[in-house]
Amino acid sequence: MALCLTAVCLICSSVLAGVYALTFEPIKAASQKALEQSISAVLPEGLELSSAAVANQGGQTYEYYTASQSGETAAYAVKSTVIGFGGPLTLMVGVLADGSVYNTSVLSHSETPGLGAKCTSDVKFMEQWKGFPANANFAVKKDGGDVDAITASTITSRAYTLAVKNAVDVVKSLSK
Repeated sequence: MALCLTAVCLICSSVLAGVYALTFEPIKAASQKALEQSISAVLPEGLELSSAAVANQGGQTYEYYTASQSGETAAYAVKSTVIGFGGPLTLMVGVLADGSVYNTSVLSHSETPGLGAKCTSDVKFMEQWKGFPANANFAVKKDGGDVDAITASTITSRAYTLAVKNAVDVVKSLSK
């Protein structure tokens, strides 16, 4: 009986290791492609992009990319992760050199389908971030801020807003 159990465990672990080995590179390539698409979605076209760099802000590490034109920094793409209602919410935020938000893109989330997951499909919510000024109040209107929340998804809206604010703060710290 012990031999049979050992054999089953070895076979199962071998199959699992084989599947992992077969899917590792395709998953890595798909993840890289999604990252590149999100960066191009949040930055103006025609800019020269740097390789990834890391910044520390408020005890958290942020990955960012610098976009330049004619040798001058024009914008930044900052990867920002916060905790939403359903778990981690990761955004790519495009911030212009003046600190205003150019655009945002959701890289991953675990929000409730039909509610918080609307952060990827609610056009009104997503469009408000384009050109969002650096001196705006980064809070939902329910909390006295300038951000229109997604209906019935205040926690997700707060998390999204915090992720954008954190990205803008990172750019402000880089500009100093």
